[in-house]
Amino acid sequence: MRLLIILSFILSSCNMNNSSKKKIFKDQKDIDAISEVLSRQQLSWNIGDIDNFMLGYWNSEDLIFTSSKNQPTYGWQATLERYKKSYPSKLEMGELKFKILNINLTAPKKAKLKGKWKIIRKDDNPNGLFWLELQKFKDNWLITKDSTLSFEL
Repeated sequence: MRLLIILSFILSSCNMNNSSKKKIFKDQKDIDAISEVLSRQQLSWNIGDIDNFMLGYWNSEDLIFTSSKNQPTYGWQATLERYKKSYPSKLEMGELKFKILNINLTAPKKAKLKGKWKIIRKDDNPNGLFWLELQKFKDNWLITKDSTLSFEL
């Protein structure tokens, strides 16, 4: 009988350890707030306002932006300058459309997002995928890492 009690205790301890490793954070309020960051960015882009678009990024030298076409960019200011160089006017910016594929809250104040992007312009429509890492600072979700992949059609 004693052996059965010990075995039951060991098995229940194993189950408790496994469940804590697979903790999933689900907070619809945070998911909605993250979606709103991208919505505000899209609106800013579509009126030609890169400065306002950049408010969705963490204003830090630790911000990382990578893309399939360029070397990684480190820091908020460098990312802003890169955007302005790549898209010097509303004509080059075109109309941006995002589609969020999934948002995963990996911790109470951290998230990962996967999405599709497309820019509609007169002569072309570049598009691709992006992966974001976001962090909640006080009540604001901000992008801390942006990895963007472009498809050439």
